[in-house]
Amino acid sequence: MPTQAPVIAFDADDTLWHNETIFEDVHARYRHMLAQYHDAATVERTLFATEMRNLDLYGYGVKGFTLSALETAIELSDGNISTNEISQLIALGRDMLAHPVVLLPGVAETLATLAGTHRLLVITKGDLRDQERKIAKSGLAEFFGHTEIVSDKNADAYASILRRHAISPSSFVMVGNSLKSDILPVLSLGGTGVHVPYHLTWEHERAETPPANDGHFFTVKTIRELPSLLAHLGMGG
Repeated sequence: MPTQAPVIAFDADDTLWHNETIFEDVHARYRHMLAQYHDAATVERTLFATEMRNLDLYGYGVKGFTLSALETAIELSDGNISTNEISQLIALGRDMLAHPVVLLPGVAETLATLAGTHRLLVITKGDLRDQERKIAKSGLAEFFGHTEIVSDKNADAYASILRRHAISPSSFVMVGNSLKSDILPVLSLGGTGVHVPYHLTWEHERAETPPANDGHFFTVKTIRELPSLLAHLGMGG
C-alpha cells in the first residue's frame, strides 16, 4: 500500500454532475420529432451509427452530437425535413449547452473532505468550451489543482497527463462512472480505478466489468463512500 496520499483524479460528466440524463431527454424529443419519418428504434440506431462515423471529426460533446443529429434527420427524412424542424434541432443543442450544472449527491462534501489531504485533479473529455463552462458553473473548481480536458480518454492520454504532472501510476487513483474511459485505461497503466456507476450509460461507453485487479479496481455505490474506501486501503492521507 502507498505510504503517502495518492493523487486522485475525477471524471466530470455523470461522476460529479448529471449529464447523460440531459442527453436522454433530448433523445426522447428527437425521436418524437422524427416519428413521422421512422420508428424510434431506427432513429436511435441511425443516429448512433452517424455519431460513431463522425467521432474522429467532431469528437465528444454536445456540438458533435447536434451535427450528427442534423445529418441523421436529413438522411431519415430523405431531405424532406423542414427548416423549422432544423431550427428546432439546433435549439435543442443550444439548450443542452446552456443547461444548469446539477451536482450529484455528496460530491461537494466529498471533495471538500479529500481536498484537505490529497492532491485532486479533474480529467474529462469533450468540447473544451462546454467543459470549461461546466467546471466553472459547478462551484467545484477550487478543490482541484489542475483540470485536464482531453479529446479522448485512453491509455496514451492518461500516460501523458501522468508524465506532465510527475505522477507515478502506482500513486494515482481515477474515479469515474465509465469503465471504458475512466477505469480500464488507468488499470492498464498500473494505476487504481474506482468505479462509481451512474444509472444511465451511453452505448459507446459500455464495457465489461474487469476482474479483480490485485487491489487496483473497486466499485462504490456513491461518491460518498470514497473517503472511507481510501482510508481502508491505506490511501487516506
